[in-house]
Amino acid sequence: MTERWLDQDAGPIVRPYTVTRGRTRPSGARFDLIATVTAIRAAPADLPPEHRRVLAACRRPVSVAELASETGLAVGVVGVLLGDLRDAGLVTVQASPDPVIQESLLRDVLAGLRAL
Repeated sequence: MTERWLDQDAGPIVRPYTVTRGRTRPSGARFDLIATVTAIRAAPADLPPEHRRVLAACRRPVSVAELASETGLAVGVVGVLLGDLRDAGLVTVQASPDPVIQESLLRDVLAGLRAL
């Protein structure tokens, strides 16, 4: 009897360390989850597919947390890929203007987590 590690509907699984080539941190400064990322250039032809997916998701200003949600990638993976995109001059990152977390933001996050 053979066991199946993956059913037909699940499709291929790519481990996060494969996507980031073993890296766990972005080059340069790390990204705050609420930092705003915006694409400033089109994707070059040789850009890997995961990088293209992240770049396409930030055609409009979007937070790092939203990017992770929209792309279906882990936040750590998104951070590494954003570091690559930042180094290539393809995105700009605007740090959150106020590091003080507002109570309303925490309530929104809690409501979102409960909805999961």
